Amino acid sequence: MSDEDDTTYCTIVGTAKPPQADGPPYAACVVCREPTEYPESYKGITLCPVCEWQEAQRTACSG
Repeated sequence: MSDEDDTTYCTIVGTAKPPQADGPPYAACVVCREPTEYPESYKGITLCPVCEWQEAQRTACSG
């Protein structure tokens, strides 16, 4: 196994990720409503780490 950065492993290449927040308030996950690591001011879809991982697993196995 190569020494890849964990942030690029199992991610969709070419998609923009929201910027990480420096502190609260955090945006709510669009799936489970748990706090994410993204700023509340970000406009767009934000997922918590758990839902982000589950989404990566679904898309990796879909085809």
